[in-house]
Amino acid sequence: MIFESSHIRSQAAKSLVEIAFHGRSATDLLASIEFDNSADVSLFKSLVLNSCRYYIRLEAMANQLLQKPLRNKDSDILCLIIVGLYQLQYSRIPDHAAIAETVEACEQLKKPWVKKLLNAVLRNYLRQKEAINQALDKNWDTKFAMPDWLINKIKPSYKGQVDQILANSNQQAPLTLRVNLSKTSREDYLSLLSQSAIDGKAHELVESAIVLAEPVKVTALPKFAEGWVSVQDAAAQLAAWILKPKAGMKLLDGCAAPGGKTAHLLEYSNNQLDLSAVDIDDGRCQRIEENLERLELDAKVICHDLLEYLQEAPQQFDQILLDVPCSATGVIRRHPDIKLLRRESDINELVNIQAMILQQAWPALKPGGQLLYATCSILPQENIHQIERFLAQETSAKLVAFTESLQRLSSSKIGLQILPGQSQMDGFYYCLLEKQALEN
Repeated sequence: MIFESSHIRSQAAKSLVEIAFHGRSATDLLASIEFDNSADVSLFKSLVLNSCRYYIRLEAMANQLLQKPLRNKDSDILCLIIVGLYQLQYSRIPDHAAIAETVEACEQLKKPWVKKLLNAVLRNYLRQKEAINQALDKNWDTKFAMPDWLINKIKPSYKGQVDQILANSNQQAPLTLRVNLSKTSREDYLSLLSQSAIDGKAHELVESAIVLAEPVKVTALPKFAEGWVSVQDAAAQLAAWILKPKAGMKLLDGCAAPGGKTAHLLEYSNNQLDLSAVDIDDGRCQRIEENLERLELDAKVICHDLLEYLQEAPQQFDQILLDVPCSATGVIRRHPDIKLLRRESDINELVNIQAMILQQAWPALKPGGQLLYATCSILPQENIHQIERFLAQETSAKLVAFTESLQRLSSSKIGLQILPGQSQMDGFYYCLLEKQALEN
């Protein structure tokens, strides 16, 4: 649907209700709502995503400022208060404009009776701002707007790093590009960016990555339509550089959507792989196809449940990439709605799925072949503990060491654990396993 500027804040509140109370994905919601001009779209997305980012802290603020709790049927008003408090606490919008526009949004929500309450809450916040913020900073959950359960899972494994991990997870992630090195060099593409007045720098570790100083629309990127460049975090780009696939190899990319790693593997090998990209979702498989078409790359896109596919697959692949379903706790800075959508009870279920995928994929790997296990999680249960269990069960699996420069990054003694913000990357885990030929 397309809305006018006057509906930005009411739609932001409605979207926040859908995310916080009904478990809808912000990505899906934001894709379904449009505004008359691009500036409105940017503001709307910023209000929704940043209200998610700081929701836990802002909800605690709202509860302090409200004399009595709102009724369940007024969750839209609670979310509008949160949108208003976000603007006053974190945005550059002038206070008077933020208050006036947020109060006016009560009309679009068809609840004009709440205007006086909302105005009073927001103005009281400005009067009590210092005291409220000092009180909220005393507890980690409200200081960093992070769920208690997640903080408690991070604490034991990252002693002395917890504050930094939580703070980095709240930072806006940079826009990082992956240069298609089969079409141009990184140096030449940096020159093209400079000619377009776009400020970018070569990533310090990942040879295909450029980090932009400010985000831009993909349509503004030189030669984007021609497939010279894609948007992909530097940590995600490491998959191809770790596997280093050779021309003629047979590869499986499991859980492949939206296809960034699939495309990079093909770019790395000059489009000379026999690559099968598997994903269960029709819409996401369509995205893989679209990405491959833009980049002029070839792969077999198979829309199928990966576990079922692996049961039927013969032992045939030289390399397998398993970017398994995970908690996504390493990419909260890009997807702050994870704070509201993920539950502690999800973790064990995800760990079981990961173990099943890993066990099912191993027989499909040729002796001497390599399997790269990957997550965008920072939780040891999904990463090092998962690999330790697998190694204890599977005698033919051998760890392959990473380069010294990558190993220096790691916060894990097995595999490569990158933390959010480290070298301008998302939180990611990789472990490379080689299949030993069984002795007769």
